[in-house]
Amino acid sequence: MFRRQPFALFILLLICSGCSDSPWNNPYPAEQDMAKILYDHFSGRPKHLDPIRSYSANEYIFLGQVYEPPLQYHFLKRPYELTTLTAAEMPQVSYFDKDGNRLPASAPSDQIASSLYRITIKPGIQFQPHPALAKDHNGDYLYHKLTPADLDDVYTLDDFSLQAETNTRELTADDYVYQIKRMAHPGTHSPIASLMSEHIVGLSDLSVELRKNYNAEEKAFIDLRKVSIAGVKVVDRYRYEIKLKGKYPQFIYWLSMYFFSPMPWEADLFYAQKGMEDKNITLNWYPIGTGPFMLTENNPNRRMVLGRNPNYHGEKFPLEGEEGDLESGLLKDAGKDLPFIDKAIYSLEKETIPSWTKFQQGFYDTSGVSSDSFDQAVQFGAQGDAELTDDMQAKGIKLLTAVTTSTFYMGFNMLDDVIGGQSERNKKLRQAISIAVDYEEYISIFANGRGVPAQGPIPNGIFGSKLGEEGTNSIVYDWRDGKQRRKPLEAAKRLMIEAGYPAGRDEKTGKQLILYFDSTGGGPGSKSMLNWLEKQFDKLGIELVIRATDYNRFQGKMTKGTAQIFQWGWNADYPDPENFMFLLYGPNGKVEHKGENAANYSNAKFDALFEKMKNMDNGPKRQAVIDEMVAILRDDSPWLWGWHPVAFSLHHDWYENAKPNLMANNTLKYKNIDPVLRTENRKSWNQPVLWPLKWLFLLFVLSLIPAIYIWWRKERASAL
Repeated sequence: MFRRQPFALFILLLICSGCSDSPWNNPYPAEQDMAKILYDHFSGRPKHLDPIRSYSANEYIFLGQVYEPPLQYHFLKRPYELTTLTAAEMPQVSYFDKDGNRLPASAPSDQIASSLYRITIKPGIQFQPHPALAKDHNGDYLYHKLTPADLDDVYTLDDFSLQAETNTRELTADDYVYQIKRMAHPGTHSPIASLMSEHIVGLSDLSVELRKNYNAEEKAFIDLRKVSIAGVKVVDRYRYEIKLKGKYPQFIYWLSMYFFSPMPWEADLFYAQKGMEDKNITLNWYPIGTGPFMLTENNPNRRMVLGRNPNYHGEKFPLEGEEGDLESGLLKDAGKDLPFIDKAIYSLEKETIPSWTKFQQGFYDTSGVSSDSFDQAVQFGAQGDAELTDDMQAKGIKLLTAVTTSTFYMGFNMLDDVIGGQSERNKKLRQAISIAVDYEEYISIFANGRGVPAQGPIPNGIFGSKLGEEGTNSIVYDWRDGKQRRKPLEAAKRLMIEAGYPAGRDEKTGKQLILYFDSTGGGPGSKSMLNWLEKQFDKLGIELVIRATDYNRFQGKMTKGTAQIFQWGWNADYPDPENFMFLLYGPNGKVEHKGENAANYSNAKFDALFEKMKNMDNGPKRQAVIDEMVAILRDDSPWLWGWHPVAFSLHHDWYENAKPNLMANNTLKYKNIDPVLRTENRKSWNQPVLWPLKWLFLLFVLSLIPAIYIWWRKERASAL
């Protein structure tokens, strides 16, 4: 009987656990309950935390909070708008001819030989505490001459003592110039080095110079302070200049990306010391920046932690946004100091189901919506609008949707004799197919309704796109009762007759029209989509033959121009219409010029308008040119315009200042948490189910009665 007592005590402890202030299954310490900590998750280790190398969304989650390029995107305004970050003002841009004479911004592009960007940064900005910057009382660096023996007891960055005279310094223009030089470094493998070499004067020359004596195996430190770039110059402590070839107005967007964030030379030297890489003490593991947060824990097999940067220079929440932001409460923190939270903890979750469960329990503050959990979270109302299910609404969970800066389209190879070209016959055939392929149905079936049918190449939120009747593609849609309505199938069949293919048969030969769709998919996941696509073409009597190959062969077909119809997508590098329109610019044709114009579309009028539009400033004049370009594209129909995905995200009502910003990656500083409400909800949602334990305890007690009775009989007999 006495051996069973520990089990009984265990049962009693479980029953009493419901009395605790913290949920019995809380994965976090109870002392964190009232702290301003954001809890989220990640699914895979970020490979590169060196900003010159990183070009991945799962890395930008962390980089965006640590590093600060000179510019950033306004948190609230749409269309997306650039504003200052470390820059004191927006860059001053000057244009020059081949003789060095200054030109007005309105000068024709062919007259502009170079552009000069002068950037002024704010004084007084400090780097985060870091051993690379640590100095003793004599002003000597403490950790710049380490030997392998010095690293014997060092395993993480925390093993370097920061009890120095100083462990930081002021951000200067030199740090930004040093980072640009790192693009040319042969050991950084920067993904934008080639592109920037086409624009930044002297960058390619520096790359050639650095490669001459570089030994990839030794990986010796190259002091980039001792080399120069012809087009990049430090003016003074807080000002620097970047000279570009010709006119490239989209360069302003690159100045908001982390490739152009500052890098102190001390960090480059510190991490280049022998033995550091063996310990995983590198920039790819331990970033160093001036942002509101610093990476305080990097354990990619368990969790990543961002803590406040004690040296942060400070910033205010925006004072204004777009229409509706005030009413929705997004300006209640206007003018307040950033950041609001003290820490962000990201736990590793390799599977979607555990992360979804923890979000429902309140242990994660935000969540995406996977296919597995979609029906559990989202339903569609009578008007087709997405809304949360009753269970989600009962918990106060909020749904946010935003049209992404991406497009998925079906392209026609304009070099093909049957489907391409500028003949009226082939154009009407493409228009008929554009009407028949029902992308509303596609979005409903294959994307859980998470998308909007595209009316042209430019997604919503990018300058140049239009909504409502004004933005409707009249080739494919009618505007009725205040909505876009896809034209009836009869309209497509009439176009087929005009194209010489009544009921899908060639009026001259009587043969059925056969078209070919080249795909990289052949597995179970794509089979249903391909079957659906065949049925769409069959509406017009067209037989669609699927030619599925692996990606390498598909790429070969696209390069050679032997594919007839294909499906592709594009995600914006920056929020400018040029970044979408160039996909249809003739000189970017994939076959002839190896560019991104996969449809090999060429229209002389469109190309001339593109060349005019790409260097214009946003405004009514540029909008008028874009409208004319879009009208040409809709009429020529080189693409089935497809759809723009809609991002769905969920958050609890204690998670504040939630507004999707698909271009900015540094939005953690704007988020706010109500820890009191979170703790209350966690407790109410995570009450243990006690009745099985109570019944088990009762059965246990009942099972003891015979033993107690026998013991009592024996004791009584002994007494007698």
